Parts: sequence; structure tokens; C-alpha cells
Amino acid sequence: MKALRKKVYVAAGYNTMFFGPGRKEFHPKKPMRAFEDYLNETFQGTCDQLVNTDFDEGVFTNFAAMRFIRQGNLPGFLPYLSKSLKGKSCTRVEGACGSGGLGIAAAVKTILSELADSVLVVGGEIQNSMKSVYGADVLSAAGYYKGDRKDGHAYFFPGVFSDRAGTYGSVYDKDLMRQGMAKWYELAVTSSRKNPKSQEHHNSVEDLFGLGMTPPNGKIFMDHLNLFDCSKVSDGASSLVVASEEGLKKLGVELEDAIEISGFASAEGDITEKPADPTVLDITKIAAEKALLMAGITISDLAMLELHDCFSIAALIALETIGFAKKGKGAEFLLEGNTKVSGKIPTNMSGGLCGFGHPVGVSGVRQMVDLLHQLTDKAEQQVAYKNPFGMMVCMGGDDKTVSVFVTRKNQS
Repeated sequence: MKALRKKVYVAAGYNTMFFGPGRKEFHPKKPMRAFEDYLNETFQGTCDQLVNTDFDEGVFTNFAAMRFIRQGNLPGFLPYLSKSLKGKSCTRVEGACGSGGLGIAAAVKTILSELADSVLVVGGEIQNSMKSVYGADVLSAAGYYKGDRKDGHAYFFPGVFSDRAGTYGSVYDKDLMRQGMAKWYELAVTSSRKNPKSQEHHNSVEDLFGLGMTPPNGKIFMDHLNLFDCSKVSDGASSLVVASEEGLKKLGVELEDAIEISGFASAEGDITEKPADPTVLDITKIAAEKALLMAGITISDLAMLELHDCFSIAALIALETIGFAKKGKGAEFLLEGNTKVSGKIPTNMSGGLCGFGHPVGVSGVRQMVDLLHQLTDKAEQQVAYKNPFGMMVCMGGDDKTVSVFVTRKNQS
């Protein structure tokens, strides 16, 4: 992979609170914040970090607003937010849970094409507009609906990853797998407690590991996953700016307040195919290898990781697939503390999808905002790092739409 032909930066990131079950304010029968409220908050949060807010283009990332809130034509919300975008190019990007990553990739490509010097990227999603079982049907569209939905579980995607966990447990140590997944839940909530905006921020359970060890029960939920292995139903929004060096100057952003995209890759799988080996994330592997190659580094150069943990088993398999742990050893890697703030590769320091929340079309943008905060030393749970590189992995569906980014701290 060739290195980027010019420098591309990310700046002015802002996340709203991710709202839903788990937050003490949540009540399913009480009125909730509107879509526009989340968008206005994140946009204002981004603008507050800029001197000039005249953007060249806009990208909106979302998965299923057409079904969750019956709203289409989402690019039209970008000029609503920023009057500077009226009459300019605005695009909506959708790739299921990978929508945010695809949106950032689209913005990076626009900067590289020199058609724009600054691109506003906004992700917004509302999912608590319907009961979870109905929402599960909406989310099943991230898979092959015609081919797999009818025979799938009522909670479709938990069923898909439960099957992955079942295969993994039959090939490797099932008990150790369960311990690793419980540790992932414990770490996600522990990080979320340090992040006031996270959905699990108010979780006060003392024995998180014990709760994560709850035996799965297929009669109640899934054969190989319990409820604590799953990211929650969430509402929220995130935004940031992708810019050239000239774009940063126009917006009034200092280099030390931005991070550089050193390498990135998007990779796509065949949505009609089931995984050849459920214990591996093949498309994630391809995207990660390409992004690292473009950046000219290896995983040993990374100081931090933002991993797409829609389910704890997905995180465990991703750690092995990318190469942080050997095959079958992901649970041991976690149990040894390697992903903690003081570990070899601090991961998901604001809680990740399992802790912060997972408004599906937003998560990729949120992940990049958190890398920005870490590498500009503004994070709630700050990593003490020597190497200047971070990585984010954003996955849509069952390892079908994947974007990986390698980011770099701007050196003074």
C-alpha cells in the first residue's frame, strides 16, 4: 500500500452522551431527546473548538433512521447544522455498524482528491424509538436479510455472534473463553465509570467479573452469550472535522490539537456468505494489514486501540485476528491485563461499544473522537504512552464492512 500523498488530519471531535438502558435518566415510557437535539449538541461541541466554521463538504453517517425514526434524506441535516454547507456537496454514508468508519474514509478521500480542505463528519442514530425485539429486526438488515433472517434468532445479531462463540468454545477452551468475555465486560464498565457520557457510567455493580460469568441460557436469551456480552441499544451523536493542513489553518486549529491519519483501509466481504472460519474475522484482518502497511508500522508500534466490541466474543476474536494474541489465546491476553490502561495495548479507554454504548451509525465516528482525545492528551482516562500511534477498527455486520485507521500524534 502506498503512503498517503498528502497529510490528512482529524480535529474538533465531540461526543454526546450515549443514551439508553443503563443510564439512570432512562425510562422507556418517558419522552426522550429528539434526533435534532443530539445533532445540535455534537455540532455545537465541534464548532466550539474552531475559530472559523466554513466547511467545504459534509458527510453524515447513519444506519437505519428510515426505520427507527422514519427519516430519510439525511444529507439535508448537514446544511441545517452548518449554514456554510448550504449549496455544497453533502453525502450520507451507510455500512451498518461500520457506517462511521466509512464516513471518515469518504472524508479522507475527498481531502486527498483536493476537492475540499475541510469535511464535517456527523454521525447520528436513534434506536430507543421501539421495543428491543422490533429494533433487533431493524438491525438484522446489517446481515443478509433475504437469506438469513427467517431462520435467524429473534434477536438476530446476538444469535450470529453466539454462533461464533459456540464454534470458538468447541475449538478452544470454552471455560477460558467465558472468563475472557467476562473480563471484557468488567473492563468495559470500569472504563465507563470514568466517562460521564457513557451509557454504563452509572453501573455500580461490585462484582462485574462475576456478573459477566453468568452462564448463557438459550431458553431465555442465547446459547453461548449472556446479556452482558452485548453492547446496548443506544441513542447518540458524534462529530469531527477531517482536514488538510490548509484546512486546519482556515478553521483556526493548531496542529497540536489535531491528529494525523497515517494509514487507513476499508475492506468488504460478501454479505451472502457465512464465515468460512467463525473463529477468525477475515475482513478485519485484511483491513488491519492494509492500514498498518500504509502507515509503515506494525502492531508493536501502537500505543492504544479502539476496537469494535459489539459483542465480547467479537473483541476476543479481533485481538487474535489482528495479531495481538495468538489464536485461542485471546482470553489469556485479556486476563493478563494487556488491554488495561497500564497494559501492553490499552483498549477502549472510554468504554467501547459494550460500555460507552452503540448507536450503530455513530460508533466509528465516536471511536475516532476518542483516539483524537487520547493523542491530544484530553481523554477522561488518559493513557501514558511513548509511541505516537493509535488504531481504530470499525466493523459493520458480521465482519462484512470494515474500516481500519492508524492515527498519529502530531509531534511538536
